[in-house]
Amino acid sequence: MFSRRIIQALACSLFVAANSFAIAQQPAPVVEHAETPDGVEYGLWNATSQTEAAPTLFVLASSIDETLGDKYFRQCGNQLAEQGWLCVTIDLPCHGKQAIDGEPSGLQGWSHRLANNEDIVAECNGRLSKVLNHLIDKGITDPNRIAACGTSRGGFLAIHFAAFDKRVKCAAAFAPVTDPAVVREFVANADHPLVKKVSLTHQADQLAGRPVWVVIGDQDDRVGTDRAIEFAQAVTAGSRNKKIDSRIELHIMPEPRGHTTPRHSAERAAEWILQQFPKTDALESTAK
Repeated sequence: MFSRRIIQALACSLFVAANSFAIAQQPAPVVEHAETPDGVEYGLWNATSQTEAAPTLFVLASSIDETLGDKYFRQCGNQLAEQGWLCVTIDLPCHGKQAIDGEPSGLQGWSHRLANNEDIVAECNGRLSKVLNHLIDKGITDPNRIAACGTSRGGFLAIHFAAFDKRVKCAAAFAPVTDPAVVREFVANADHPLVKKVSLTHQADQLAGRPVWVVIGDQDDRVGTDRAIEFAQAVTAGSRNKKIDSRIELHIMPEPRGHTTPRHSAERAAEWILQQFPKTDALESTAK
């Protein structure tokens, strides 16, 4: 006969196995589409039915479905989702439904619009803020726990968004564009005033003392490792001029593949973002 201890151990093992199976059978989060009252389309990933407002990460990379539907572009959103974070995005300029027939798409579209004096950064910031207003008003997003992240062109816009809307407490950028003028799609229009204006170095004062985390490979010739260094130095100088501590972190990691996200960057960024929101902040937010 089995001893009581063996029976208890078997029962415990069966319970753990059943629980693990149940978790594995839970459907993976899907990309949900929605609109603000004034018609700005946005996407949600890891939306839950919980009644409490959720910490929210704006994830920027491409179109709504390509961004939230791809583990690579979700970046640290994958890890933060395990902590209850909601991931939100919009179609970037010249991507998804923001593309216009007869006009170049992607970064070529950006160059085209900037050369025609269309401020794509201001337009994108406007849509993002409207989405954020809507999510807060509906009680979906916790107004005290908001972050942004993005990859390449998305990292560029995520940092711009953090500089524009102070409700975004921190931003993480993966191999970001920092100066469009050096990216090949913009070379023909590199001297245009608006192309120069949207360089992230011009946001140094707005980002002074703000938490910004940047990672880039040491051989990124696509967006320029050296330009990321210049951007970080500009933010540090801006902080020093204001006599406040600089809170920008720049991580240059070995990356022989060139323009891509260095390994384990997403996990490190997720850990860093969580550090920007102490548990006491979360408790105070819940109590309100």
